[in-house]
Parts: sequence; structure tokens; C-alpha cells
Amino acid sequence: MEKFDFRTPQSDLLSLVIEGDRLKLSVIDNKFEQDIFREFTEEITTYMIPSPTKNIQETRDFIAASKHGIESGYNLQFVVVSKINQEFLGNCGLHGNNNKAKTPEIGIWLKKDAYGQGYGLEAVTTLVNWSNKHINLDYFIYPVDRRNIASRKIPESLEGKIIKEYQDKISSAKILDLVVYKI
Repeated sequence: MEKFDFRTPQSDLLSLVIEGDRLKLSVIDNKFEQDIFREFTEEITTYMIPSPTKNIQETRDFIAASKHGIESGYNLQFVVVSKINQEFLGNCGLHGNNNKAKTPEIGIWLKKDAYGQGYGLEAVTTLVNWSNKHINLDYFIYPVDRRNIASRKIPESLEGKIIKEYQDKISSAKILDLVVYKI
């Protein structure tokens, strides 16, 4: 796996916290396993490749795999929390696996109660700005289902341009109509 090329030493990525105006991105941790398990629902994943975990152990496995990716230097997976009250809002990540360390994929999901408040744009903007300062990258990839208008507004707000369009058959009942933005 190709690793992220950090511009500054990142001796302890597992304790990394990036602050935005209203929220913090904290490296994923088991203390949020119940929140992730409860909020990552069928409705939330309508336009996403992953499906909700079936049990808390699958959520723990996701967290462990995320931490391994962080320690290996090709993945940064964060929980999004409110700066005011530490409320869990969702997950946001930078994924450089499959030899994409110079062009990592941005992923985000928010719990339903956090919709419509601009948290998605703030989380992604915070991650992009931090990454541009601390990681040697060429650009970011932001794949999103064409029908997910709210999520499409995020890369468009960051002047992202569509570079690819395709369909991805996730299951017999789920086909995503993806547009991929370059930011």
C-alpha cells in the first residue's frame, strides 16, 4: 500500500484532532462505537457503497480496520463532533488505499439529525484545508451518487469538477449512479 506523504512529522496520528469553526474531526475511536452503530442506518447509506453493520462487533471491526489504516499511513478516519457539546454528528475520512495516496478519496456521512446544518461542508472543508497543509497530495476524489444533491453541493462548493461518471451495481436491489469530482 502506498502511504500518505506527510509534509510534517505525524508521530501520533491516532490522537489527531482537527478543528473547524463549529466542529472537530477526531480520529475514530471505540468510544463512538455505539453512536456509529446506531446512526449508520439503511436510510443514511441509501446513496453509499457500504451497508450498515449488522451488529456491534462489525462496527468494532470497522473501527479496528480504520485504526490499522491510520497506523499504516494510508487512511485517516475521523468522527465528526460538535465543539460545543461533543455530540457525535457522523464520520469523515480521507482514504488513500489501493495505491491512491496522492489522490485520496474523501468520504463523509452524517447522522440524520445533523442534516441541513452545513456540517458536511464544514467537515470536508476542514479536512481538505488541513490535508493541503500537512500531506503531499495531488488532488482529492469525491465520488457521490448523482441523486444525492445535498452531498454533490459539497465538492461543487469547493470548485470540484466532474471527471468520471459510471454506475456501480452494489446488489441486485441497489445500483449507484456515481459522479466523481476532482477537488
